[in-house]
Amino acid sequence: MPISYPVARRRSPLRPIMAAVTATVLAAGALAGCSTEDGPERTVDAFLAGWRSGDLHTVGFIEPTGARVPAADVTKEIRALSGELVDSPPALKRKGDAKITADTATAQVTVDWTLPGQVRWAYDRPVRLKRGGDDQWQVIWEPTLIQEKLEEGDRLALRREAAPRAGVLDGAGAPIVAPRRVVRVGLQPSEVTDVPGLVRRLDAAFKAIRPALVPPVDLSDLPKRLAEAEPTALVEVVTLREEAYRQIKPRIYDLPGTRFPTDTLDLAPTREFARALLGSVDPAQADDLKAHPDRYVAGDLVGHGGLQGRYDDRLRGVPGLTVVIERAKPGETGTTTAAEVFRSEPKTGQPLKTTLDVATQNAADAALRGERRRSALVAVRISDGAVLAAANGPGPAGENLAFTAQVPPGSTFKMVSALALLDQGAVTPEATVTCPKTRVVEGRPFKNSDNFELGSVPFSTDFAKSCNTAFVSLAPKLGPDGLATTGRVLGLEAKWDLGADVFPGKVSANGSATEQAAAAIGQGTTVVSPLAMAGATAAVARGRWEQPKLVLDPTPGQPAPAGPPLKAESVAALKTMMRAVVTAGTGKALVDVPGEPVYGKTGTAEYDNNPAHTHAWFVGWRGDVAFAVFVEQGGSSTASAVPISERFLRALAAR
Repeated sequence: MPISYPVARRRSPLRPIMAAVTATVLAAGALAGCSTEDGPERTVDAFLAGWRSGDLHTVGFIEPTGARVPAADVTKEIRALSGELVDSPPALKRKGDAKITADTATAQVTVDWTLPGQVRWAYDRPVRLKRGGDDQWQVIWEPTLIQEKLEEGDRLALRREAAPRAGVLDGAGAPIVAPRRVVRVGLQPSEVTDVPGLVRRLDAAFKAIRPALVPPVDLSDLPKRLAEAEPTALVEVVTLREEAYRQIKPRIYDLPGTRFPTDTLDLAPTREFARALLGSVDPAQADDLKAHPDRYVAGDLVGHGGLQGRYDDRLRGVPGLTVVIERAKPGETGTTTAAEVFRSEPKTGQPLKTTLDVATQNAADAALRGERRRSALVAVRISDGAVLAAANGPGPAGENLAFTAQVPPGSTFKMVSALALLDQGAVTPEATVTCPKTRVVEGRPFKNSDNFELGSVPFSTDFAKSCNTAFVSLAPKLGPDGLATTGRVLGLEAKWDLGADVFPGKVSANGSATEQAAAAIGQGTTVVSPLAMAGATAAVARGRWEQPKLVLDPTPGQPAPAGPPLKAESVAALKTMMRAVVTAGTGKALVDVPGEPVYGKTGTAEYDNNPAHTHAWFVGWRGDVAFAVFVEQGGSSTASAVPISERFLRALAAR
């Protein structure tokens, strides 16, 4: 039989070739399906990071023609093209993977600028790339990569349009600050022949204007300004409200060199109208521009202090912004606007509605007019707690003593002490409470004003005549914290939120016998603001405390909750005693004020260890208006606070 030999099988030469082809196809598929470390996406991301940071040294660039471009040149050109936006580079983000065609690729990126005022300008741009001979991707550099209409040598520029500023409204919804006519008093140097004589006559005329219409005018530098000005220039001396100008027009109109251009400015009804509460609106100051370079530019109107400052963002609105391309004029110096590439319209500010009443505020301002000491008058409508007026006398600009003073209330606090005693049944208006000249507590003497004494009289008389020693004798009946408890029922120490800064008071509690005695007559560590006392007085008149209201729109977020109803019998007795203050006590000067009956309580408050150093107070109400008057270092209340109260009430009655 034939012998069989084993036969070796030959491998087909096609197997390794097919395997290699398959591997190549799979690899190519992997490259097409996702980015690799050396893909165009890596270069795009590096370019975007370098655009923002200003460091592009890791990115290769070529022109559309293929010529290489140094990265440093691209960095400089991006800065030049960015123009006025150069210091606020945009946020940059690649949108998905690049699209690759042979040796070219295109990636879409989002360019997102944040313009002043947090205005956003966003758009998409394509980034084109080309793969070089070294297999590295390079960005094809061209100005349109930054913005589609940019050309070499262009720059982006901002145009800003201020938004109309909204007004502060009164309780009736009418603007408090509104356009009012003014006259600018100016001089043309070439026509002034007698500078010293002219200055004297202007000074005398300005001093004749009512202080409510114009502050003191300083002319000390006027001769120097006239000497340094161009002969035909207009040297402005002062801007006057039209009514102030009319007062002195006959005295200054024919003076040599005078000029009187008219204008319109946004102004309150008077120069003094709720000045500290409202604040002011002025051109942006250096401090404003430094603190908020992204918010203000030179010439912007900015609210300073008071409500204008606190609500400036709301009132001033959002300025309009336009981004334009500036292009050099061919063959000329200067630039022209080549295109407008973005526009955001200005948004008018939102008004601020308050509870202020123009007539009541004018009456309050007039009542303090002529007072040379720091002083305040606050008026609150009893029926709803609306703040009708907040007036302040002389003092640092913007100081709102009416809301923020922290001073002892003196004998006005006997209103609180009496309510506490009545609530506890510790005394009745008819009960006899002796009023000696002096009463000593733990070695400290307490005296009455001018050392008066009443002897054994009803408690209502002690209250009407403001007898300190009677209240000192009753202080132990209040206990260590009884006064503070009643003060809190009247809103003192509450957490107020009315849209402006306010001090709600701090009442003495848990003190020594001496401190309790002092607290019962509004001394010791008890301190209040005029608004806090006006709110407490309104609570007595109303029978329940409600936080005073000032800003109605926007509504404050967390006003203090209303207090519990006061005991009717205690309130009735206290009202009777507060009426007796006016009919037979320390407030008798108010007994013949026209209108409904006046209720109140005077107060003289020592503020240091010298009994001769005292603040003066009066708190009270008539009809639906409760009020508080404070005069710093005013001495006797009957000589300062009561006369101010009388002027206020008479002005209200005459409206």
